[in-house]
Amino acid sequence: MTSATDIPSYIASFPKDVQEKLNDLWKVVREAAPKATGKIAYGMPTLVLHGNLLHFAAYKKHIGFYPVPSGIAAFQKELAPYTTSKGTVQFPLDKPLPLALIKRITAFRVKENEEMAEAKMVMASARRKKVAERSTKAKAVKKG
Repeated sequence: MTSATDIPSYIASFPKDVQEKLNDLWKVVREAAPKATGKIAYGMPTLVLHGNLLHFAAYKKHIGFYPVPSGIAAFQKELAPYTTSKGTVQFPLDKPLPLALIKRITAFRVKENEEMAEAKMVMASARRKKVAERSTKAKAVKKG
């Protein structure tokens, strides 16, 4: 891990061949999530849209890609050639990155986060409506 405070600095802290892979990955995830913002979180590049979408990081022999467990589970068959765990996939540095797959996983995570954000808004609206109804009933009881 580096002490970089922004994504370009993080990427620049690695050897040229790794920088190329990280830049390619960064470009693809931004294309798949154009409304998302980037930041360093947990010491690694993070894409954020209604909460964390994914993280990635370079290591000695691989690039770790962290699209949360749902992102791994949804693409389990396509990720079979790679080392995976509950929320992580390792892309070996000595092989090309599966950029099309990374783009699809990112798009999946965007949709997932947008749906969760929408559901939260609907629930919050319903709660506000319920509170307003109770308030109206309470005022009616006081008047009555």
